[in-house]
Amino acid sequence: MNYLNPSFPPLRIIAVLFLLLQSPVWMQAQPMSSAERIAVETRVSVDHVRAGSEFKAAVLLDIEDRWHVNANRPSLDYLIGTELTLDPHEHFIIADMRYPEPESYAFAFAGGEELLVYEGEVPVFVSFRASSSLEPGEYLIEGRLRIQACDDQVCLAPAQVPVRIPVTVGTAEQPAQTQHEELFSQYESGLTPDAGGDIAAMFETRGGVLAFLAIFFIGLALNLTPCVYPMLSVTVSIFGSQTEKRGGVIFSKALLYVLGIATMYSGLGVAAALSGGLFGAWLQSPAVLAGIGILFFGLALSMFGLYELQMPYRMTKRLGTGNSTGFLGTYLSGLVVGIFAAPCIGPPIIALLAFVGTQGDPVFGFWTFFILSVGLGLPYLVLGTFTGLIQKLPKSGMWMVWVKKVFGVILTGLALFYIGLALYPGYVLYVIPLTLIPGGIYLGFVDRSGQGKPIFTRLKYLIGAGAVIYGLVFSLNLQKEGMVWEPYSEARFEAAVQEGRPVIMDFYADWCIPCLELDRMTFTDPSVIRSTDRMVRLKVDLTHFDSEESEMLRREYRVAGVPSIVFIDESGEEVRQARVVGFLNASEFLKRIEMVDPDYVIPVSGD
Repeated sequence: MNYLNPSFPPLRIIAVLFLLLQSPVWMQAQPMSSAERIAVETRVSVDHVRAGSEFKAAVLLDIEDRWHVNANRPSLDYLIGTELTLDPHEHFIIADMRYPEPESYAFAFAGGEELLVYEGEVPVFVSFRASSSLEPGEYLIEGRLRIQACDDQVCLAPAQVPVRIPVTVGTAEQPAQTQHEELFSQYESGLTPDAGGDIAAMFETRGGVLAFLAIFFIGLALNLTPCVYPMLSVTVSIFGSQTEKRGGVIFSKALLYVLGIATMYSGLGVAAALSGGLFGAWLQSPAVLAGIGILFFGLALSMFGLYELQMPYRMTKRLGTGNSTGFLGTYLSGLVVGIFAAPCIGPPIIALLAFVGTQGDPVFGFWTFFILSVGLGLPYLVLGTFTGLIQKLPKSGMWMVWVKKVFGVILTGLALFYIGLALYPGYVLYVIPLTLIPGGIYLGFVDRSGQGKPIFTRLKYLIGAGAVIYGLVFSLNLQKEGMVWEPYSEARFEAAVQEGRPVIMDFYADWCIPCLELDRMTFTDPSVIRSTDRMVRLKVDLTHFDSEESEMLRREYRVAGVPSIVFIDESGEEVRQARVVGFLNASEFLKRIEMVDPDYVIPVSGD
């Protein structure tokens, strides 16, 4: 037998195996790790870190052409999601981790079903907080990235790719320089999917002048929010008590007053944006709230004529302002009033906070918020000028005295409101009828201003009766039962996700006026209550936002201001487009609920 004959069976088998080993089919069938299809690099947002500061890092995935990796939360249960795990470090705390938005593709191996994946170059962002006791030197943060790569035909075995983030720590005297700004500008620090993105796009596409003009009009629109209402009464009380008669001087003081508002508001905004703090959080202190209440009460007494608000005589003499409140005093008054607007929050403010936070430039941030707050203060330029000029009108007489008393009643109510926030926040809304009813009786029927003037007397009766009626209606509305909430707990949240129930989380604070509006106006609406019956309703108290649990939740959900309402769907994921920031009425709120749970929405009733 010729063993060298190719037709001999053993040789034929060996030849076939040899050919198979050389074929592309066999090469594709060879076990291949997902790690061979992805390159991983890291970047840090600053050239060096200072002790106690925050910084960002990016883990960059460079995915080979025609290949994808599964999203952090993949579409199919049997697929392995991309997940970054970092080892605990004694000097660095993870404050936030952000995965990129996935793309949706249809794959042959999944029967044409669209899956959520990452492709090309994508970053996973991490925000760190450095220990305040950190010594200068070189440090290393280590971890691993779990990935699973797929092409149109097959998914490879998952892999764990090592991740190493080198961090240089400098001294407190060394100014940190930002780096890789284009990359980290993608870091979404805001509350909604595009928070900050719209502002950034505005600067890129329209240029700085038009972008700042748009920000100015955003500030002007803030005057439509209820949280600025106290500023109206304070402005009238300040300018109504001045004795200045020259129109140019009155306008100059009103301008300085607005500049004071802008200085304070922009300073607070930049501090919140760059520190990651809660906007308006300075109000968490009962002492601050009580102090504001006492200030309002003092202003109210001046409106009733007990005294005139003036700067000390030596200071006014030095400034050459006579008996009138001087220019410096007017500017300082604006600084104080600027504090009152701090709780004003809404999507535009959140977007601006996100944008300024990503830029990391305090000077740019200050001017951005300054222009916003000039828009906010523009109506007070008009109001302050007009109020001061009223004093020049002939025969202003007793009707002007009565108008001052109206603002005195309003300021008294505000004083009681802020003192109530400090002492008994659960009952603070009862201050409104307690102010309107006695105040209406006093202004309409007890006060003797304008006696002998029938038209003015009838006007007083009408306004006084209106205030009493509104106070009675408001007190009846306070008796309406509202939505029943549970205090937030991690166990209750996890149980809801396990049960497959949507979750609504209300981030609120006792000092937050729009939060109180939501509770008494939106969350008492029968349609809103019924449409959330299937949801687990959790209250997250951020009154003391710097507590360990509050800070953890605030950073996890990127809450920059209150009220913020977060909706979690049945799978445990946030429905980002449904998030509520600021006050919404019942009909608008129901539209957000429909994004989460459309089958359970009930149209707003007429009651």
